[in-house]
Amino acid sequence: MTLRFLRLLACQLLLICACAQAQAADGVEVTRANIEASEEGYRLAVNYVFDLNEELEDAIEHGVELAFTTQVEVTRPRWYWYDDKAVSQRQTIRISYNVLTRQYQVSVTGSMKQSFATLEDAMVLIRRPSRWLIAPRGALKAGETYNVTLRMFMDRASLSKPIQVTANNSQWRLDSKDKKFTYRAE
Repeated sequence: MTLRFLRLLACQLLLICACAQAQAADGVEVTRANIEASEEGYRLAVNYVFDLNEELEDAIEHGVELAFTTQVEVTRPRWYWYDDKAVSQRQTIRISYNVLTRQYQVSVTGSMKQSFATLEDAMVLIRRPSRWLIAPRGALKAGETYNVTLRMFMDRASLSKPIQVTANNSQWRLDSKDKKFTYRAE
């Protein structure tokens, strides 16, 4: 009976590990990404689809601040040399939980800070960030076609050093594949 119990326990552990890896492997999906010309310049509009696993939710509720970074690079292809890098920008959105006020706080670097009653409400701001200015007017040549590469990931380097050591497993990896598209400047 003990051997049968140990086999059953081993099978359950393998199933749990497989589920955890499958959940972490889902990652971040970029569902919408486009650049819009405005009076101030060029703005990036993007939507993501992803869920936090239990370990990340637990970390937030225990006071760990998580940072989600979006990188965008706009290049103009050239046949005679390397591509011309026109724009390279990053935006980081941080989410934390305040135990005293029992509210989730989301802050966009250099911009705003908002409080939310639930984690799901706070995650909406991360999944659908506001359109942010990636380049001033005139940074792109009108009529030219540019290649845009977009990536979003959970920035583990922003975690405190003790947490970085323990956060080196697949549960703490949240990343999108590079989303590539073209944009014709207006």
